[in-house]
Amino acid sequence: MTGTRTGPPLALLLLAACAPVEGDDDFVSDAPPARVVGEPESCITTTAIRNSRVRDDRTIDFEMAGGRVYRNTLGSRCPRLGFEKGFTYRVSTSRLCNVDIIYVLDTTAGGVERGAGCGLGEFVPIEYLDEDEIGDDS
Repeated sequence: MTGTRTGPPLALLLLAACAPVEGDDDFVSDAPPARVVGEPESCITTTAIRNSRVRDDRTIDFEMAGGRVYRNTLGSRCPRLGFEKGFTYRVSTSRLCNVDIIYVLDTTAGGVERGAGCGLGEFVPIEYLDEDEIGDDS
C-alpha cells in the first residue's frame, strides 16, 4: 500500500507514550515523545543502523544512516533490557526483522553474558518531538 496515512492527533500520541502498554498493565514507557511519520516496516537493514537506544524493557529506537529513526516496541517486557541498555542479535541476512530475537547483554558477575531472549515488534518510523511541541495539541 502506498500513500500518506494520517495518524492520531498529537495529543493521543503523547498520551500513548506515557500510557500502560496493552497486556502489561503496570508498564509505562520511558521513551521520549515522538510522532509516527510513515508505515511500520517488518525489517531494517543492519548496515544502515548507526545507533540503537534502549529506552526501557520494551522500547528500542534504531537511529539509521540518513537520520531516520525507527521505534521498535517489543510484544512483551524483556527482562533487564531497560537496566542493561544493551543487546545482541544474530541474523543470517543483512536485515533485522520483526521475527528476529534479541538477547540482553547481561553484565552480572563482572562479565558479559547473553541474557533473556525477546522477540522484536515492527519498526515504526518516528520523529522526536521538540519541547515546544509536547504541550501543543494541534
